[in-house]
Amino acid sequence: MPKALFFALAGLLLVSCTVGPDYVKPTPDTPPTWRLEYEAAAGLADLAWWEGFGDPVLNNLIKEALTENKDLKIAAARVDQYLGALDTTRSQFFPQISGTAAVSRQKDTETGPTSFPAGVSPIYNTHQAYLSVSWEIDIWGRIRRATEAARADVLASEEGRRAVILSLATNVANGYLTLRALDRQLEIARETEKAYAETLRLFNLRYKYGTISRLELSQIESQYESARQAVPQYQLLIAQQENFLSTLIGRNPGPIPRGRTIDELAPVDIPAGLPSTLLERRPDILQSEQNLVAANARIGQAKALYFPTISLTGILGVASADLSKLFESGSTIWNAGAAAAGPIFTFGGISGQVKQAEAFQQQAFFQYLQTVQNAFREVEDALAGTLKGRERLAAQGRQVEALKSYARVARLQYEGGTANYFLVLDADRSLFNAQLSYVETQSSVFTSLINVYKSLGGGWVAEVDRRMVEAAEAGK
Repeated sequence: MPKALFFALAGLLLVSCTVGPDYVKPTPDTPPTWRLEYEAAAGLADLAWWEGFGDPVLNNLIKEALTENKDLKIAAARVDQYLGALDTTRSQFFPQISGTAAVSRQKDTETGPTSFPAGVSPIYNTHQAYLSVSWEIDIWGRIRRATEAARADVLASEEGRRAVILSLATNVANGYLTLRALDRQLEIARETEKAYAETLRLFNLRYKYGTISRLELSQIESQYESARQAVPQYQLLIAQQENFLSTLIGRNPGPIPRGRTIDELAPVDIPAGLPSTLLERRPDILQSEQNLVAANARIGQAKALYFPTISLTGILGVASADLSKLFESGSTIWNAGAAAAGPIFTFGGISGQVKQAEAFQQQAFFQYLQTVQNAFREVEDALAGTLKGRERLAAQGRQVEALKSYARVARLQYEGGTANYFLVLDADRSLFNAQLSYVETQSSVFTSLINVYKSLGGGWVAEVDRRMVEAAEAGK
């Protein structure tokens, strides 16, 4: 390379700058503490929390989902896509070198202004082999900003993949616990149907022998059919829930294995003293921030279009009409040059791109703040749902016990002739509904508890990610 060109290149690199704003992390308004506090509990924020339920079937379902779920595979492929885009963008930092080898045979006109000497054929061959180099000097930082944006896109896609892990684990856990709740409600419906069927059999005999009226028999038949119609209703809900879970874990719709009953599942503790800084590990917040980083960098990428693009080009190779002389010293060819190209009049073309980039950066900025606010809301809702749900569940448990006593006493009074069967019907109906509601609240409390871990994000996502990598390496 000529000395003048070398020093010119060095000078350009020394004065190079990066246009556009540098990224500054926003400081959202965050509450110092949560509205609801919990007593000291085991800190499970960085562990696979679902293992605390003590159900090996649930553990296996989540493990299978993390291996086979199609949404997670799509998210992983999207990360690879952005990694490829980063490699493509980053490659512009370096000279682009290509090689060419060509052989041609041609005939020139014999009747042109210049005649061929005697004995010289107008037909001849040309052999060429050369390397060409082009290199854009990134004086204004266009490539640096583009690479910064591409790197942020990769990190955002990675956090998107982790967000899928977060949702997948919690959805499988919630789906499984909902399934166990439906199993228990179906069990209650069948037990009640069986009890009402026996009552109906006895009252049919009483009606046959004239000890009760048709009105009383019709009331008992209605009570029996009410419990009976609940059975297929819960069977349908169970089948739909099994199909939903099958899809989550990457299977075709089908039955799901069962482990512990909903009454046997151990409640997972909520970590004590939950700091608001835990939310900084939420994948959606990290993803939103990386989207803001990328949008900020693209402002500089757009502003760099105002400045000229300076490129170095060169060719070095050999060419000869005779293949045997292709690599002789006289066959060498070379070319070196520099070019600068920049806009003069674009009639708003570049300024429009800058405005778009700045507007998109503002969107990303407010999206980031909104994501943080939603994260705090989700944590508060989940904490309140768990705490108040447990209080409600305890009250419903006491109500169920009271209604059991009510139903027993009402039946004794009826059998003793001191009360009519309306009292028994009311007690049985109230107990049946209360038992179903109790199980529904059980499921709701578990859902709120799981949502605490989902809303916090937490280090358990990284723990699960590590286990997935180990499982993949072990399977190779």
